[in-house]
Amino acid sequence: MSLELDTTAQDLLFREARTANTFTDEPVTDEQIRAVYDLVKYGPTAFNQCPLRITLVRSPEARARLVRHMAEGNRAKTEAAPLVAILSADNEFHEELPRLLPHFPQAKDVFYAERPVRERSALLNGALQAAYFIIGIRAAGLAAGPMTGFDPAGVRKEFLDDDHTPLVVVNIGRPGPDAWGPRSPRLDLDEVVTTV
Repeated sequence: MSLELDTTAQDLLFREARTANTFTDEPVTDEQIRAVYDLVKYGPTAFNQCPLRITLVRSPEARARLVRHMAEGNRAKTEAAPLVAILSADNEFHEELPRLLPHFPQAKDVFYAERPVRERSALLNGALQAAYFIIGIRAAGLAAGPMTGFDPAGVRKEFLDDDHTPLVVVNIGRPGPDAWGPRSPRLDLDEVVTTV
């Protein structure tokens, strides 16, 4: 093998992992989410920016408010998941750059003074961090059910503000009965890699 990570870990994070559609009722604790975040916060981003924001939807009232904005096919599983997280990108992430990039604090103003530039960067780097978060959920022995089938404007109005762009809603928990669909095909290396 050319990979340092052992086969069991490779399977846990990638080969055997699927988007979960059912979950047990075992709770997901704040300690588990803290452990996931404390691992995945080290994933690389441009200029060490950290635009990802995580809104944990725990109360039944908040869950009902969220379910209204989910696509019909995502409502039942969102209602039943032990925990749901709304992952969003903070478009004002640049305010933290002097602390996060102490050797180049002026990056805040040099590169991110204009809102459209920040929004593009927050979207890209927030999506990277969302992917790390999903892998972290798997590393914790939990299953993730990430979904983009929701009304972003409704979720923003209900849970966020104009400075935050919803990226993905993730159901989290231990996989339940028949949690997995069959593995869908992926492109082969020769279809995606070009050497120049």
